[in-house]
Amino acid sequence: MSFEAHDIHKSYEGTEVLKGVSLSVGKGEFIALLGPSGSGKTTLLNIIAGLAHADRGRLEFDGEDITRLPSGARHFGMVFQNYALFRHLTVAQNVGFGLKVMKNGPGRAEIARRVEELLEMIELPGLAHRYPAQLSGGQRQRVAMARALAIRPRLLLMDEPFSALDAQVRVSLRSSVRDLQRKAGVGAIMVTHDQSEARALADRIAVMDHGRIVKFDTPEAIGDQPLGEPAVAGS
Repeated sequence: MSFEAHDIHKSYEGTEVLKGVSLSVGKGEFIALLGPSGSGKTTLLNIIAGLAHADRGRLEFDGEDITRLPSGARHFGMVFQNYALFRHLTVAQNVGFGLKVMKNGPGRAEIARRVEELLEMIELPGLAHRYPAQLSGGQRQRVAMARALAIRPRLLLMDEPFSALDAQVRVSLRSSVRDLQRKAGVGAIMVTHDQSEARALADRIAVMDHGRIVKFDTPEAIGDQPLGEPAVAGS
């Protein structure tokens, strides 16, 4: 399964935020969108997720045009910067939420089985009945990942998933996130401004600046090249 974005353009209030961005994600590949604040990373991720629409350009999944497909119909998993867990739902209910509301989704027994499987995968099997407020930041991050993976998404999207965590926890969770993504066998796109994070996780890095991808290559090929001056529009 592969995803492609072709020549994506986006402007807000007369300011061009994305200027002809193209990238691809192969089956099981992990792509990092890396760049300074304002480079257009989150805008691009939101367009891929269907939370915003491009002014021009085309999105494809396995050759199918999904440019105007509603967000819910894309079957992509999303991990937000603040995790966006439901405070009034338990860990198990949060993880199973997408399955419960899915059109023609699985029955109650299958949802329970899938939730149990995911809680084992994220190594939190004993916390099923806790609420988000009773979890550490790292635990909330794992629950958000499990919720995104529960629907068996065609593509996993992550918007700075480690930014709310302290440095030590961020480093310890990187390998966990990569392992989860590999076990799920799903392609992933992660927004980050942290070069070490991108190099540790990504198969390829798309370096963005001023609404363009200025480099798209392996971490080894990109190395420690500077990102350039901070951009001024978009995120």
